[in-house]
Amino acid sequence: MAIKLDATGPMMKDYHSDNRCTWCDGCGNYGIWTGVKSALTELKIAPDQCLLCFDVGCHGNGSDKLKGYRFHGLHGRVLPFAAGAKIANPKLPVIAFGGDGASFSEGIGHLVHAVRSHYPITFVLHNNGNYGLTTGQSSSLTPQGQPMNTAPNGMPEMTLNSMDFIFSLEPTFVARAFSGDIKQVTAVLKEAIRHRGFAFVDILQACPTYNKFATHTMLMEKYYKVEDEGHDPTDFKKARALAIDTSKRIATGILYRTENVPNFYERLVPRQGKTTTAVEEVEKFDVTELMKELL
Repeated sequence: MAIKLDATGPMMKDYHSDNRCTWCDGCGNYGIWTGVKSALTELKIAPDQCLLCFDVGCHGNGSDKLKGYRFHGLHGRVLPFAAGAKIANPKLPVIAFGGDGASFSEGIGHLVHAVRSHYPITFVLHNNGNYGLTTGQSSSLTPQGQPMNTAPNGMPEMTLNSMDFIFSLEPTFVARAFSGDIKQVTAVLKEAIRHRGFAFVDILQACPTYNKFATHTMLMEKYYKVEDEGHDPTDFKKARALAIDTSKRIATGILYRTENVPNFYERLVPRQGKTTTAVEEVEKFDVTELMKELL
């Protein structure tokens, strides 16, 4: 991929794609999409210097709405691919994107092991409380009793407390942002990308077409920035409590972070002492003689 950059480094326009965005008017994906490009630009990461991995969902329709190396995977399966790419080439910044439906239902097992394994990637959760792409079905994070298209009386299952679940896995980086605050999204993503290991970023976003309970206005009124109140992001217990309690206000910003835990790649004994990456070690090998033995 040959991308011409401005002499000062990558600019927002370098991520521009001529493909037209098809999200609904007012969708939170626009804010996240802009925040991602802004964060990468400010970190001076060019489109051909990172890998962006998209799951299936409304957010996944943005995979061709910006330039760069992009992968659009199967529903709920984006994390294994992103982890594999990062392990093969640890020099490459890797960002994975998934919705609340895929990530906490079909892909919840992959999410568990991504946190547990501490893969050195950034995971951005597009959290709008429903399956938007398939017309507003309940997800694991839809509030109890909330009428939805396929559950007019509310879903019978219990709502999963996503943040309590994530903190139970002993993560090393947890953040939350609001898609309506692009400056905040940008700042949070920059810190997540810089993180030593697995960075979990929950981004609250409105779904104007199907989510009538977590509107842009409601989120804007309830969210607050923990840094404005002197929160210590090294305090695990306090961070967990702030993340879980969303009854009156919603805490956003860097909730928890520690850089003292070696990531998955750093723990791989066979890779210790290696100055090359796996992709740099791949060589062509003539298998003609081996094939003759099989014929």
